[in-house]
Amino acid sequence: MDSDSVKTAIVKQVLVESNTANARQLIEKINENCFTKCVPKPGSSISSSESSCVTQCMEKYMAAWNQVNSAYLRRIQQEVGNNSFT
Repeated sequence: MDSDSVKTAIVKQVLVESNTANARQLIEKINENCFTKCVPKPGSSISSSESSCVTQCMEKYMAAWNQVNSAYLRRIQQEVGNNSFT
């Protein structure tokens, strides 16, 4: 395996691990913030307004996460492109 192949494999592994960690964190934040905000008094069922609130909140968190993740990936790609490991 040449150095470029090794470098590419390492970058891919870092990206996969980073994305997994970010997805876990996103789910935790959605659960923590959206549920708390939208369902102030949990009961045996969820109302349509609570469900709508949770959906909108989740969509906002996911859109923000996608923006941050895209910027992060661009930065990693730039750093890899700017550094030579040979």
